[in-house]
Amino acid sequence: MERTIRVTGKGKISVKPDMIRLLLNLEEVFEEYEQTLQQSAKQVELLKDCFETLGFERTALKTLSFNIDTENESYKDKQGIWRSKFVGYKFRHAMKIEFEADNKLLGKVLYALAHCAVRPEFRIQYTVRDVEAAKNQLLGKAVADSKEKAKVLSEAAGVELKDIILIDYSWGEIELVSQPMDRCMTLQESCCDMGAGAYEIDIEADDIDMSDTVTVVWGIE
Repeated sequence: MERTIRVTGKGKISVKPDMIRLLLNLEEVFEEYEQTLQQSAKQVELLKDCFETLGFERTALKTLSFNIDTENESYKDKQGIWRSKFVGYKFRHAMKIEFEADNKLLGKVLYALAHCAVRPEFRIQYTVRDVEAAKNQLLGKAVADSKEKAKVLSEAAGVELKDIILIDYSWGEIELVSQPMDRCMTLQESCCDMGAGAYEIDIEADDIDMSDTVTVVWGIE
């Protein structure tokens, strides 16, 4: 039976974010189902108009999820019993748009949203453009750490490290996100208006810390 040593290595890196991801949510209730569909589509078009004035392609605004549910409200009848009453249909449309991490551009985007005909809730996230490069760098560090540990263990045990037999890695999803303001926001037209079609934004997003593990099996003799 072949003798082996199994070592788990851990990689850690910090990545400077270079992209802003704006997560936007629209929702509203209307009495009729058809009206709900029409108004949801109209509001999205108005939002696309808003971004188009800044030079974005209309296709840059991506849908993450869309649904329509019945909306009910509770009330007490004359006998004091709680009952449910149908109010209408509520649409929820979650979207995202990504652009270069630039505070001047972000200020223009937020100004445009504050003066848009619709008022979406939004959340600001910072991420990286080349996600795969960051993941590959992380995996390289994890394998190197495993190899270094294997050398120390084999020397301490008085055995010789041979070829790699197996690399065990679960390809889980790694979230590359920094979120300086961890809450949804809405803007009003008078909010922080600095003139010239932009707000003065001063956000320095923290580096994104990543870590992952890889298990490597070596032969020994």
